[in-house]
Amino acid sequence: MTLKTQKTGPKVIARILKTLPNSPGVYRMIGVEGDVLYVGKARALKKRVQSYTRLGGHTNRIARMIAATAAMEFITTVTETDALLLEANLIKRLKPRYNVILRDDKSFPYILIARDHGAPQLVKHRGARKREGEYFGPFASAGAVNRTINTLQRAFLLRSCSDSYYEARTRPCLLFQIKRCTAPCTGEISLEGYGALVEEANDFLTGRSEKVKENLHALMERASGALKFERAAIYRDRLAALAQIQAHQGINPGTFEEADVFAAHTQGGQTCIQVFFFRNGQNWGNHAYFPRAHKSLEADAVLDAFIAQFYDNKPVPKLILISHDVAGRKLLAEALTIKTGHKVTVSMPQRGEKRAIMEQSLVNAREALERRLAESATQRKLLEGVADIFDLEEAPARIEVFDNSHIQGANPVGAMIVAGAEGFEKNSYRKFNIKSKDISPGDDFAMMREVLTRRFSRLLKESEKDEKSAIWPDLLLIDGGAGQLSAAHSVLDELGIDALRVVGIAKGPDRNAGRERFFIRGRGSFMMQPRDPVLYFVQRLRDEAHRFAIGAHRAKRRQAIGATPLDDVPGIGPARKRALLKHFGSAKAVTRAGLTDLQSAEGISAHMAQTIYDFFHEQSA
Repeated sequence: MTLKTQKTGPKVIARILKTLPNSPGVYRMIGVEGDVLYVGKARALKKRVQSYTRLGGHTNRIARMIAATAAMEFITTVTETDALLLEANLIKRLKPRYNVILRDDKSFPYILIARDHGAPQLVKHRGARKREGEYFGPFASAGAVNRTINTLQRAFLLRSCSDSYYEARTRPCLLFQIKRCTAPCTGEISLEGYGALVEEANDFLTGRSEKVKENLHALMERASGALKFERAAIYRDRLAALAQIQAHQGINPGTFEEADVFAAHTQGGQTCIQVFFFRNGQNWGNHAYFPRAHKSLEADAVLDAFIAQFYDNKPVPKLILISHDVAGRKLLAEALTIKTGHKVTVSMPQRGEKRAIMEQSLVNAREALERRLAESATQRKLLEGVADIFDLEEAPARIEVFDNSHIQGANPVGAMIVAGAEGFEKNSYRKFNIKSKDISPGDDFAMMREVLTRRFSRLLKESEKDEKSAIWPDLLLIDGGAGQLSAAHSVLDELGIDALRVVGIAKGPDRNAGRERFFIRGRGSFMMQPRDPVLYFVQRLRDEAHRFAIGAHRAKRRQAIGATPLDDVPGIGPARKRALLKHFGSAKAVTRAGLTDLQSAEGISAHMAQTIYDFFHEQSA
């Protein structure tokens, strides 16, 4: 019997109950279409599932979920803490309709002092920790990291350039001239002296800031006493930079060094959870989350479900402060302690400094939610205006905007950005490297045809495989006039897609913003009123697509600039490439080198030297 022909509701659940063990585990409630409605955990599965067989005593949300259940699936676990961690993992992966869902779950950025080079590098890092060195974070945003690195450069004069750029320098770069780097690349400072600066930066980032400042102050006084005023001025500027970092960190706690602070506020059927990060006694920023949750849930229930998902793929501090005393607090602390291998405390502060920090966090959560509610109302009106102007039946839930970027046909890239009721959906952005060899350099129409063909061919395949998982746009905006519109429609017509509204946006005379002309098939071109809010909204969409396309193009161009013939040699990775460039000075010199010279480079064996020699000499033969 298929799920679509099965009955649903309490009687179905009661039949499942007969064979269910009374052990800890995770259960999934399945709808008639085979979709997961809800994922839950239980200390005793049989007892928990039995509660769903009662006809009354449930909230409207739970009653609807029970009524829609056609089947259930179970995973038993050894302990309830195992069940909690598994539940969080399944919720994030399956995104069930009736669960609280953590959205915008990308990894946080860190500051890395990379130790895989003689002159350690100060860089922003996101993702797996594969490089050797010290990682400091998490920071709330890339902007917070960039600002901190910029100021750390002024305070400690550490390099941020790539290793290949470092190896290729023959004279100091601009950062040395503006006193942001000590230029170890050209020997302006010895590696020993540079190493001392690295250790000072490490001390500061690990919370020993007073020690660093006292040392700098003593050096400044000594230089001043010796009438070395230029050197004293350098130490003065470094002290000022350190003061600037700490001034931007706001509240720096004195009663704890490491903690994450979670403050939840509910209003208008939505919840905001503000997360503040404190590491080494310093405030490293905050981030606002707006989890998907049923409007009937109170802030404590949303927070309870949110925290376990939050730490599914993130490092856990020793202390977690929460604004509400959630039901699963003790279980969460136990599960995170087992997961991390160190004791984790989850507490709701009642007094003192911790409570003051929580109160400030709650204010931030309330203000962030109020801004979001105001923006949502404005966004809804703008989307209704878009529907009216572009003859749509209802406000679009998903708008896709396409643009291309290249320089005289070189390094061409197509880009797609997505916007909806909640603004830009950056997780859905896509870039397209133009692959066709038949496209003439600079042929924008052909590029647009390739991009749209790839996008909608894939979408059709997703629809054939699973119609529910394929997310179709309600409106397509194309950066360009009648020609680009025609190119777009030629692709959609070939694919048999005829129910999609496509609008071309042509820039005004002299690229004058506010005088854009809009093109729609079967309708004459038109302009909007110069002060129309919908025009500003569409301009913002177009400009965001343009920004994303240019960014993708620049990244591709940088990659092409950094490419060398060595990249194509089998067995040559970053380390060997760096060793060869350092030894010979350039890739061209490597291609001309003899076997004996190649073997003299660090890390190049006789076998690898033969491989390199054969690669370049067979190519030139």
